[in-house]
Amino acid sequence: MLSVRDNQLLMQTDRGTPMGDVMRRYWMPALLAWELPAPDCPPVRVRLLGENLVAFRDTNGNVGLVQGACPHRRASLFWGRNEEDGLRCVYHGWKFDVSGACVDMPSEPEASNFKEKVRITAYLTEEVGGVVWAYMGPAEHTPAPPLFEWTQVSPAHRSVNKVQQESNWLQGLEGGVDSIHVSYLHNNNLRDKKTFTNRVGNALVEVSPTDYGYTYGSIRHLSAEEGDFVKGYHYVMPFTQLRPDAHGTTPMVSGHMWVPVDDTHCMVYNWVYTWGDEELSEEAIYKHGDRAYEIVDIHGGFHSSWDASNDYGIDREVQKTQSFTGIPFDVRVGANLQDRAIQESMGVQCDRENEHLGTSDRAIIMARRMLLQAIATVSDGGDPPGVGASYHKVRAVEGLLPRGANWRDHLAPQLFEGADFETAEFGIGSKWGARS
Repeated sequence: MLSVRDNQLLMQTDRGTPMGDVMRRYWMPALLAWELPAPDCPPVRVRLLGENLVAFRDTNGNVGLVQGACPHRRASLFWGRNEEDGLRCVYHGWKFDVSGACVDMPSEPEASNFKEKVRITAYLTEEVGGVVWAYMGPAEHTPAPPLFEWTQVSPAHRSVNKVQQESNWLQGLEGGVDSIHVSYLHNNNLRDKKTFTNRVGNALVEVSPTDYGYTYGSIRHLSAEEGDFVKGYHYVMPFTQLRPDAHGTTPMVSGHMWVPVDDTHCMVYNWVYTWGDEELSEEAIYKHGDRAYEIVDIHGGFHSSWDASNDYGIDREVQKTQSFTGIPFDVRVGANLQDRAIQESMGVQCDRENEHLGTSDRAIIMARRMLLQAIATVSDGGDPPGVGASYHKVRAVEGLLPRGANWRDHLAPQLFEGADFETAEFGIGSKWGARS
């Protein structure tokens, strides 16, 4: 359980709140790059951490992310004219560049220097991995670029989409790092007794802190001959999860980012990638790519057409005979619809004072501790975990290991591909630290 005070601390991300100060120390996904398809294209509304913003791509292709209201009479810059390296307010013609500087003020006398005294809030942006990222914190604390491995592979090796969720961001994150629910919420073929999910209901969860968050394993004991089926995950502060996503012989990693829109909504970014020479298969792209937009309104805030108003498409007969939920699981939505249904059912802000966590909730408990510690660290003037580059090379993997084998030692070379995972750089002591 969490106290009412700590629960509010973690959920509230508006400017001036403790968690809001923490969030503003990281690069935040603001929108997908294809939403700004060309120079001088129409601007796009963005709401992030409770702020109403406008994104635009200028004549040179640079992306600006600026406050949503013109400083003159507070008209929305969404209606602005994107032209000649700036966004011009259509009310009185004031024009601003991607840095927030006012570069033209035709409503004032030509000799006036008033435009030199006017600026709008503008945030730093990075465009990598098909995503436009924003940094909304102090310039002197700008973190390392958000160069997750999936952002560095070619477009043919990755896919990314997004959908809005009608709940606080923390519900999404906690659902993501909870590996146990997969055996129930995402059990979509109860009749197949050969699957790991149906043969072993629960898993042992072990968590090892790192300097960017933690790595954690879910261990499912099979027979003595088969050994243990282990999935190795990563949690990267403050809202990112990496998970293994086996697809035939293609080694893939997928993941989610639960980005706070405000205190009652979050935008869930879903991505998948493969490394090496092998590109994503057509089937994988079909499953993880833009197919989701058949049920997501890309022109209306990325809301799903399956929501609480139609009970997320639940089929009670399917629930009796085939799956635990009866909520659709198909190529358009994968498991995400089932996650949203349950997480939104908790209310827009979950009451954690009355919950009862068990031993399988270690990853959730650890995430809360790290987030609360990050609040204290930033309040004291320090840097929160995960603002460096140490997460750039981590991967999520899964495999069959000998019964009782130390999954950390067996999977470490793959979990930390290209990284020196034994050094103190990862904050894990002489090697892996204590079992959580």
